[in-house]
Amino acid sequence: MKDATFAPKLSRVDYIIIGGGTSGCALAATLSKNASVLVLERGGSPYDNPTATDIGNFANTILNNTPNSWAQHFISEDGVHNVRPRVLGGGSVLNAGFYSRASDEYVEEAEWERQEVEDAYEWVERKLAFEPQVMGWQRALKDGLLEADVLPNNGFTFDHIVGTKIGGTIFDRAGHRHSAANLLEYANRNNIVVYLHASVHKILFTTTATGSQRPKAYGITFQDANGMFHKVELADNPMNEVILSAGAMGSPQQLMLSGVGPKAHLVAHRVKPLVLDLPMVGQGMCDNPMNPVFVPSPTPVEVSLVQAVGITKFDSYIEGISTLNVSIYLTRRFFQGVSDLLKKTSGTTSTTFTTQSIDNLLKSMDRGINVRLNAGLIFQKVARPASRGHMELRNTNPNDNPYVTFNYYQETEDLNKCVEGLETVIKVINSKAFSKYKFPGVTARELFGFMVGLPTNLRPRHAMSRFSLKQFCIDTVMTIWHYHGGCQVGRVVDKDYKVLGIDSLRVIDGSTFLKSPGTNPQATVMMLGRYMGKKILQERADFQGN
Repeated sequence: MKDATFAPKLSRVDYIIIGGGTSGCALAATLSKNASVLVLERGGSPYDNPTATDIGNFANTILNNTPNSWAQHFISEDGVHNVRPRVLGGGSVLNAGFYSRASDEYVEEAEWERQEVEDAYEWVERKLAFEPQVMGWQRALKDGLLEADVLPNNGFTFDHIVGTKIGGTIFDRAGHRHSAANLLEYANRNNIVVYLHASVHKILFTTTATGSQRPKAYGITFQDANGMFHKVELADNPMNEVILSAGAMGSPQQLMLSGVGPKAHLVAHRVKPLVLDLPMVGQGMCDNPMNPVFVPSPTPVEVSLVQAVGITKFDSYIEGISTLNVSIYLTRRFFQGVSDLLKKTSGTTSTTFTTQSIDNLLKSMDRGINVRLNAGLIFQKVARPASRGHMELRNTNPNDNPYVTFNYYQETEDLNKCVEGLETVIKVINSKAFSKYKFPGVTARELFGFMVGLPTNLRPRHAMSRFSLKQFCIDTVMTIWHYHGGCQVGRVVDKDYKVLGIDSLRVIDGSTFLKSPGTNPQATVMMLGRYMGKKILQERADFQGN
């Protein structure tokens, strides 16, 4: 790894990878075996502050929104707060760590080769997948899911199968995160360079929309942290390529900024030159909606991120996390709401979670002391949502967020999935297995009412006097950070992830997905980087052999 300020003004390589994220790291490590590779990552290194990625700092790291933070925050046009990664390793540095493969059906629909997919998953797992140490709260969640008829009990598995299971994690037993950046340990160090704080401004093409031949990518320009521009060109070999792995926000944005996208939109933003009118760039944006329920606990709860998951037959996934260490600001807002809820509940006493103890915690926060939430958060995620949106440029600055609309719950079928998921969450909360971690005097409806009072998003709220799970879904929707689309297969890229109508340019990341794989996409995004890296090297070997 090198800071981009050390980059030469002009360089040439076989493969330019834009984005050192979840897919880009796996792809770069693979391609470096037999070719020269340059990775351009707009963010910094997770190794600069390794404790920030430990499990106890999950909330604070993802909530940090300083100018150089690893999480770049944005608000979708739906009024939902979200983040996009800007760090080597991408979203795998920020996420809740859950590791789960795509289903067999997903692999079949994607027309991937099953054995190569299996080999790629195993390659990833040797570096960063672990079996979690399941303790009290997560065990109670698992047993509560079984009691709620999310069957069968599938035990521990990386596989995505209907029922209740314990999935993998990228946190080791000591709570240290292993991200996609660790996959670079596989790389041939003689063939790879990673530039950090390198902001790509344009992909360069040999011809434009007015030319008689197909456009062909031949290089890129990027800017370093000092404002200096650098140029990288592909070495003289027809197999060399520019590969976008900038994620569901970055890849369609970069295509549009480089002159590839809906013509009228690019003309309106004065993007020059116009390389290719490709109307579907930025279309099909989709985010899996998540609706959480905060459950205060009368007994101490361990720190845990997602381990147990209920994969229902009606396309809602039930998961949970417990006892996070969070910032003073967020902690204050949560505990003030919890205090108001408990003051309305008579006969509730606890040595660990009383209104008096909350008042004391609020006072301690005024003194600048961080605290831990002795509670759990159970949530449902809608799988395969039918609601779709789109992305548009805000301006021509690649460092700024574009406009993005996800249209959460626009389609009735998504709303119905949410309602069924929340009904299952209620069953879990009221289950015998989970009773130890719920105050007996607090009803599920009160917990839902508490969530309506929290600033989980910027959307308008409706009173809970006439309780409606459908309205709750709409009002309290949040992201689970699994957004995808914008460069989808069959619409922007072909089945080999080559951009339609352009030579020497591919997109390999979650922007190509028609739907998010499994309960968490990171395993499959990393797998895809490895899988396609092997395919590309084989194509290169076949060409050279001829």
